[in-house]
Amino acid sequence: MKIPFYLAIVGAAAFFLTGCAGPEQKLGRGMSNMFEPVRGGEMRRSMEQGAVFGGPDMAFTTGVIHGVDRTVGRTALGVFEVVTFPIPPYHPIATKHFSASPAYPDNYAPGKPEDSIFETDNNLDFSGGDVAPWFPGSKFRVFDN
Repeated sequence: MKIPFYLAIVGAAAFFLTGCAGPEQKLGRGMSNMFEPVRGGEMRRSMEQGAVFGGPDMAFTTGVIHGVDRTVGRTALGVFEVVTFPIPPYHPIATKHFSASPAYPDNYAPGKPEDSIFETDNNLDFSGGDVAPWFPGSKFRVFDN
């Protein structure tokens, strides 16, 4: 009976003492990093860099191994940030090894999707968007300027 009461007090103290901007950013960054295996940015970047600097053979050997290593590292960092999001420090950690923003290959950096949520066109009553956004790496966009 006493344990839930003490947990509630600790949770309330953490909520009122931390503020909301730092934990919110840490949780968002952690979730983004935690879903790295789904996004596959580190893998694509490592394979691309292996092909550019070592040739196609390096892309499918060393690039894949390096990509798996970076994916596991970024995922572990994301899990750590999600678990510890109410606890300071709130700035990005391990920035020597991983950038604070997600990694993408140099040949493709995604932008904001042209969807009615982000870009509404009140004059023409339509907006563009990805033709096949559910396919990973889809780059074909309609009305993209």
